[in-house]
Amino acid sequence: MKGLMIQGTASNVGKSFIVTAICRWLSNQGYRAAPFKSQNMSNNSYVTDWGTEIGRAQGVQAEACRTPALPEMNPILLKPRNDQHAEVICLGKSVKTLSGRDYRAGFYEEGLQAIKQSLDKLNNSFDYIVIEGAGSPVEVNLNDRELVNMAVADLADVPVLLAADIDRGGVFASIVGTLELLPPHHRDRVKGIIINKFRGDPALFEDGRKWLEVYTGLPILGVLPHVEHHIEAEDSLSLRPPKASTVPKSLDLAVIVFPYVSNFTDVDPFYREKDVSIRYVYKEEEFGCPDAVLLPGTRSTIEDLKALRSKGLAEALISYIHKGGTAAGICGGYQMLTRQLTDQHGSHEGLSILPMRSVFHTDKQTRKVQGEVHSSSGFGLQSVEGYEIHLGEVTAEDEVSALFSFNGHEEGAVWNDGKVIGTHLHHVFHNDGFRTDWLNRLRNAKQLPVRPEADEDGDPYDKVAEEFAAEVDTDALLRLLNGEELIP
Repeated sequence: MKGLMIQGTASNVGKSFIVTAICRWLSNQGYRAAPFKSQNMSNNSYVTDWGTEIGRAQGVQAEACRTPALPEMNPILLKPRNDQHAEVICLGKSVKTLSGRDYRAGFYEEGLQAIKQSLDKLNNSFDYIVIEGAGSPVEVNLNDRELVNMAVADLADVPVLLAADIDRGGVFASIVGTLELLPPHHRDRVKGIIINKFRGDPALFEDGRKWLEVYTGLPILGVLPHVEHHIEAEDSLSLRPPKASTVPKSLDLAVIVFPYVSNFTDVDPFYREKDVSIRYVYKEEEFGCPDAVLLPGTRSTIEDLKALRSKGLAEALISYIHKGGTAAGICGGYQMLTRQLTDQHGSHEGLSILPMRSVFHTDKQTRKVQGEVHSSSGFGLQSVEGYEIHLGEVTAEDEVSALFSFNGHEEGAVWNDGKVIGTHLHHVFHNDGFRTDWLNRLRNAKQLPVRPEADEDGDPYDKVAEEFAAEVDTDALLRLLNGEELIP
């Protein structure tokens, strides 16, 4: 099939970013391209138009391709529930929860068939498939039953580009070591190298580039600079560094990071706000005196609530809110704010901020939604959209105002004159008007000037495609996509 695969020397070297850039570059050339990642392990997921669930990175890459996301673009999604077990989502639907050992022993053949089926469907529907690997292709303890790197390149019969992150150091050893550990028939699949996250003058790397090309016999197709972008990351390894404000007397936003945080990209829109400083908080000593606290989603609400208590963060958060602090809970973070959480194992005490209770069911709710801010919420009336992925349902025990209305269905909660809000809606703060309204309340409280909606800096997909094409040999890239050999 026509396409290529991006593999990496390690996790978080920028494979998702590179695939996204290639997808938009191909779309801009008029080609119908599709992203593909056979197996993804991430609690950051994406809901398709049909209510199926895939890895967030592949949903974003489909947007870059200007095509609807399909479950076949990520046939296997593993969502960790704890250190030993993960929920297995196959072709968009949750099928079972397995330990790592049981997954390798019992799911391999089923997963392999789903991958083959997905590749066939995409091959029949698109001009090119841009495939993303996972981690490193030379995890020698796992390669006998791997479903995501060279095994997939063999199934699709596509060339491989090896991506390496120069920013973390050791780029020469990581490239050479990866190539040395590949068996000869897989080493022959690697047709080129992309260096990612380079800082400074690329001319200073020219000697290193020549050395790598001579030593490996492979062309360096490009040296990509370290760029700031608004493309969503795949997993919590890619949590952006804390952001300091560029404006004096900034707003201090504290984001609680749970052990099993999910859909953490709900924080991303705040990076576009010049006067918002973002801090990630892992323990009580880091809590401080923020202007607002964000409790993001979690894959294991009750376990992460226990962790919140063990680290002293629960007590700090409760005290902060009782003293008039502002907080927003999304999905699992919303559920934690209720009085009681009930699952199949019994009832658990919540943070008891919202006069509500959460009940967990076995069937997961996954859907895209559109609606408006509820008229009783106290926030400005406007349309909102996002997506829901949750098992729990939250119901009020005392009178509480709804935050949103979706086709007449009330959703979310507003408490204490809007200082505490909760919702199952992921991407809630991607709605520029609502985010601006929420932040302007904080600005008013600090007697700071209110601000308009943050300006968009053009289409982020076009931006990364332009930056990618400026530094990469796109003629060689297209030859590889068409199955042609590169002339050394």
